Amino acid sequence: MRYALLISYDGTNYGGWQIQKNAVTVQQKLTEALTEALGCKVSVTASGRTDSGVHAAAQVCHFDAQTTIPPERLADALNPLLPEDISVLRSAAAPEGFDATSSAKKKTYCYRVYLSPRRNPLKDRYSVWVNYQIDLDKLKKVARLFEGEHDFKAYCAAGSQVKTTVRKIYSVEVKTDESRLSQDIEIYVTGNGFLYNMVRTLAGTILYYAAGRISGDDILRSLNECDREAVGKTMPAHGLTLENVDYGVKLF
Repeated sequence: MRYALLISYDGTNYGGWQIQKNAVTVQQKLTEALTEALGCKVSVTASGRTDSGVHAAAQVCHFDAQTTIPPERLADALNPLLPEDISVLRSAAAPEGFDATSSAKKKTYCYRVYLSPRRNPLKDRYSVWVNYQIDLDKLKKVARLFEGEHDFKAYCAAGSQVKTTVRKIYSVEVKTDESRLSQDIEIYVTGNGFLYNMVRTLAGTILYYAAGRISGDDILRSLNECDREAVGKTMPAHGLTLENVDYGVKLF
């Protein structure tokens, strides 16, 4: 039988999602917990890989197993076996033909930064400190340029092996919240798929434009001519969170 899990994790202490030889990963810890809880070796598959240091509010994964534990109670069986920075939020029997990777229709990531003249240690775990001037109106305006289907080769880390670098972005939304000590910025990006470091580079490009470090023509050139020199910096991993995976059906 196939089961689906909705999990959340703080990626700070992990080398990303996927099991690897030289780092502790989220997939490794979840696999170990499943194997212990079910008493058999289990292979678990996620909607996609998150990189080292990247967080997830709602990662979706599946596994196949035979167990007498009710599907909705699997979360309770797994959580005592997981470290405190990983939690199964919900569990369920997966629909017929469900695959956490190939069945995904849309994914939403959020990149978080805060504007402040001085660093705030209480924000640093899940957002990135920016201490240069940002034009918030320009920030929101430029985000729309990335919507639609584009070749995002300029936004993909060198050495990435993919069949195509064309992706469709359904929306890029910038939200701001000004507190007494900082200006918090959230950049939400929803697409049909993402390249390695794509969202982090896209966020850096938006911020560079709003800071006057690159122009609108630079961004258009990066999309139309795949010019890597026309994009902003790739932002640090800890500001990125996988927020949602949409399958077009209710899973949990």
